[in-house]
Amino acid sequence: MSNLTEQPTPPAASECCEIGSCNPCVWGTYTAEMQKWRIQQSELKTDKEKSNKSEP
Repeated sequence: MSNLTEQPTPPAASECCEIGSCNPCVWGTYTAEMQKWRIQQSELKTDKEKSNKSEP
């Protein structure tokens, strides 16, 4: 994997309007980025485990 992403940080309180009318919502964006990051971390873990099993 060549494009590693850093773990997203939650939006600051001042970034959220708390009305729910923003499009896209900062929390929606954060949640989507966290999901991508978690998938990437899971794939890295799986790749590492496969690599460790293939070593003598």
